Amino acid sequence: MARILSNGILTVEIADVGAYGGTRFDWTGFITGVTLEQGGHTFCVPESLVPGQGTGGIGLCNEFGISRAIGYEEAAVGEWFPKPGIGLLQKQSGEPYSFVGEYPLKPFPIIEEWSEQSVTYTVEPLECRGYSMRLVKSLKLEGDRLNISYNMENNGTKALRIEEYIHNFVGIDQAFVGTDYELRLPGVPQIVAPESSYTENLLSVSGNSLTWAGEPDRQFYCRLEGWEQAEANYYWELLHKPSGACIRESGDFTAERIALWGDKHVISPEVFADITILPRHSKGWSRSYQFFTS
Repeated sequence: MARILSNGILTVEIADVGAYGGTRFDWTGFITGVTLEQGGHTFCVPESLVPGQGTGGIGLCNEFGISRAIGYEEAAVGEWFPKPGIGLLQKQSGEPYSFVGEYPLKPFPIIEEWSEQSVTYTVEPLECRGYSMRLVKSLKLEGDRLNISYNMENNGTKALRIEEYIHNFVGIDQAFVGTDYELRLPGVPQIVAPESSYTENLLSVSGNSLTWAGEPDRQFYCRLEGWEQAEANYYWELLHKPSGACIRESGDFTAERIALWGDKHVISPEVFADITILPRHSKGWSRSYQFFTS
């Protein structure tokens, strides 16, 4: 099931808490659909078009700790560690943490407050070996923008170092990836650490734009640099040239890094926030998504 936020300009579908049920993506604000009512343009697609493949992502999916799960390394096998927005996960082996792994779960208690154009989630803490955090996350429609704000309180005795991003599973009007798309960044982007020569040959840069040589037949991944010193009020924007439909992400924090993942049907620019919170302190940050036609 899904809940709806709507203001006449945007309609946003949000999955019920727990409907996703996995241990990778934040259960709160799990955005499965966005429609720009003028023109009926849609932006969200599944992680995979093949049933049963992938990790269950769709649309705009928040994740904390993809590469450094809180407290995992120091936990003994069988002990628990916290994954914000989800709950306490149980360490199953001495192997490194894997974001695609399956872990036994004790879900966090979550309180929801809904209105027609906003929702606020309060994720209550469960103490875990000195780690304890309360997350308040709000989604609000303002014109053609979907604004997402976060506030995390460290109620534990250990510092929190949190890596947060949104895995943007985007396919504008469900158009497959190819020459019709253009990804713009503030600055001159550089393709760094491509996963293979396939990605390197698939992508090209001209000015502040990245384009695709053709329709990919497999996944691609790289990191993007060259935008760090640019003065701009956005992180990236993706344009579907035939329709003119565009999505732009901005925020109030300095990006720690930007990565790009995708497949034949999906483009996912990923903007990472690096958050450190000392005990008895809190930290807030925000993201904003604008949906429009150029």
